[in-house]
Amino acid sequence: MREKVQAALDKVRPALQRDGGDVELVDVTPDGVVKVRLKGACGGCPMSTMTLKQGIERTIKQSVPEVKEVVQA
Repeated sequence: MREKVQAALDKVRPALQRDGGDVELVDVTPDGVVKVRLKGACGGCPMSTMTLKQGIERTIKQSVPEVKEVVQA
């Protein structure tokens, strides 16, 4: 499952990098929780929660339905 999650993150990474940020996969738990770390401009951005839930989480769940939630590590 980790490889599928990484592939999904690679889909959203270019959009984040255009805004000066990035995302790093920290962990995928057995119960379907993905832990990521927002880096660069995304790390301190006030919109980072929306980016995490509406952008990253939505994309990962579409590609990897067994994922339950994406949280910031």
